[in-house]
Amino acid sequence: MSTALSFFLGFRFSYGRSRGGMLSLISVISTLGISISIAVLIISLSAMNGFEHELNQRVLAVVPHCEIEHINQNWVQWRIALPMIEKVPGVAAAAPYINFTGLLESSSHQLAVLQIRGVDAFPESRISAVPSYVKGSDWKDFLPDRHQILMGKGVADRLHLKRGDWITMIVPDRQSKRTLLKPKYVRLQVTGILNLGGLRDHSLAYIPIIDAQKLLRMGDNITGIAIKAYHPFQVASLAKRVGDSINADVYLRSWISTYGYMYHDVQMIRTIIYLAIVLVIGVACFNIVSTLMMAIKDKCFEIAILRTLGASDGLIRSIFIWYGLLLGGVVGSLIGVSMGVLLALKITPIVHILEKFTGSCFLSGEVYFIDFLPSELHWLDVTVVLLTSLVLSLMATWYPARQASRLQPAQVLSRQ
Repeated sequence: MSTALSFFLGFRFSYGRSRGGMLSLISVISTLGISISIAVLIISLSAMNGFEHELNQRVLAVVPHCEIEHINQNWVQWRIALPMIEKVPGVAAAAPYINFTGLLESSSHQLAVLQIRGVDAFPESRISAVPSYVKGSDWKDFLPDRHQILMGKGVADRLHLKRGDWITMIVPDRQSKRTLLKPKYVRLQVTGILNLGGLRDHSLAYIPIIDAQKLLRMGDNITGIAIKAYHPFQVASLAKRVGDSINADVYLRSWISTYGYMYHDVQMIRTIIYLAIVLVIGVACFNIVSTLMMAIKDKCFEIAILRTLGASDGLIRSIFIWYGLLLGGVVGSLIGVSMGVLLALKITPIVHILEKFTGSCFLSGEVYFIDFLPSELHWLDVTVVLLTSLVLSLMATWYPARQASRLQPAQVLSRQ
């Protein structure tokens, strides 16, 4: 009964008529501060969730989790090592590859230097999601002795190429012992465009591994073996086990050494954003203190009447706790959550519209691993943010409510 009564009186105090307009202004400002802070926090956390999701989809799904390269550059007995590697617990699949640097020249005489990767289509599809980023049957038709090349959309756009165009690839002659190396010129047809939507679109191209072996005069040798792990975040220990399983001097390299900083950055930024915005929410919530202190002065006559009618200290405290929560905490939190959820669900198309309107790109694919602002709303984040706001609002109401319960009705009524 006392809880219902305190809630009812707190509601009437919050939304009833006030004697001063300044109190209403401060209440609105406090509510808006809480709302905007919560909305910004939800949008920021959703953006961090989106970045983490895209890292999983566009980096870990495409980049080999671990790479093994022979210390002598050319791996002769890799066919013996490959089945041994696949038997190591934790290894999902393995595939050979050849890496080298090539200079591409388009028909318009534009140049681009990028990493060329020679792969076998079927084994590569077991360790990488690259085939899913190629249109149609381009990956299935990616066969040797056809002068084919698959390249990223960023490279294709830079060289003004489209599917079916021919380019010239220039590579050094690795077998030459002369001081001045005579480069090789190879004509290749663009048979597919990779649209990963990020940094790798601007730095990578694929050719069949057999073509790479012939081009570099490597015979049956390869550069290394790429590995897909069942548990990518445990790849450090897996790499050690793989190295111990083969009888060869090799270099071990995992995705953590090349892309792990992205995950650390996302987690660090998420923590910093959460702490910073929670402090902002705290400042906005503690505006409730000044609002309630003014409200107590405004409602002192009503408090005195309640005390003369037998209201206890606990009831007065409860009334003003509900007053503060309803005035700023609950309303501001609900408005902020609603704004944050709606904007978080639509932030990607909103940013696209802003980019078209301003003519600028917020995230460049040549710099970042993606070229758009992702967003992924987690309801657990929304719940945590809402509870944090309510707890801070509750803490802010405690002192004013305690002061209200200490008012002496005789002193107040004697002044009326």
